[in-house]
Amino acid sequence: METQAKRFFVSGRVQGVGFRFFAERTAASLGLCGYVRNLFDGRVEVYAIGGAIQMDALKNALRCGPRMAAVDRVDEHDADILRDYANGFSIENDE
Repeated sequence: METQAKRFFVSGRVQGVGFRFFAERTAASLGLCGYVRNLFDGRVEVYAIGGAIQMDALKNALRCGPRMAAVDRVDEHDADILRDYANGFSIENDE
């Protein structure tokens, strides 16, 4: 399994609805490392390190989000592997 890193930018009603906690729980349960944080423009950024199958599962979960969220879109971008985030998944301070 090849390790990769991705950034997901989630748009819609995704702040103030428990989205970061949902993303953290989901990523950790999939064995992914990285972080999630709110962005000032109203989106949520999810940075994840792991395998392709886990990334697909994470993206599918992000499209749904927690019950109170309303996800409009999930944009995916390849990213560099940041070693600082390779040992677990965390909720980071807002950008």
